Amino acid sequence: MNPTGYREYRTPGMACSWTAALSPGAEPFVQRVLPDACVDLIWAAGGLLVAGPDTGPMPAVMRPGEEIAAVRFAPGTAPPVLGVPADALRDGRVPLRELWGAEADRLAEVVAAADDRRAALVTAVRVRMGPADPLVGSVVGGLAEGSVRDVADGLGIGERQLRRRSLAVFGYGPKTLQRVLRFQRALGLARAGGPLAEVAFAAGYADQAHFAHEVRDLAGEPVRNLL
Repeated sequence: MNPTGYREYRTPGMACSWTAALSPGAEPFVQRVLPDACVDLIWAAGGLLVAGPDTGPMPAVMRPGEEIAAVRFAPGTAPPVLGVPADALRDGRVPLRELWGAEADRLAEVVAAADDRRAALVTAVRVRMGPADPLVGSVVGGLAEGSVRDVADGLGIGERQLRRRSLAVFGYGPKTLQRVLRFQRALGLARAGGPLAEVAFAAGYADQAHFAHEVRDLAGEPVRNLL
């Protein structure tokens, strides 16, 4: 059982918002964070931090007495808020101050003083939210059904242009994005109790061995360990 008290909240316009807390008497806890094409803006006592998007498993350490509040941006929606292309954040853990300067310090103080830190962070993020690149929906939907070439042809652009725009919007090229989204789709099906061979087929893998290889590559351990 995860001892961090992690909770997710439905949050319109975002993938979710979430909180976690580790009681003062607990042992430090290391959470394995898996690639999901999302970007998180995380408040903790040390300030605000931007996490991801990741290309492999990343350890996140929680310490006794630590409380966290965060928002999670759906794939492709973070750059308009954060003001940088997503590939500048790939596999990174970047203090928000490096992106926003003193404004990040002021926001951290507001969140720290709030009765509901998660709600305060959500409100601050919503003020800055603008429209995502129109590419987002077409690419995410298209990669679930077809190839990178199919998506590029459907958008009327070349594969090189699609890769360039995808890097800026998602932090990944389209092939990596497709792998990560398929991986998350398969994990969702597996967690729902589906047999792994059927999960592999439904998620779009060639076979169960292909699924197992991808899980080891993206999660760092076998799928049965994750489940």
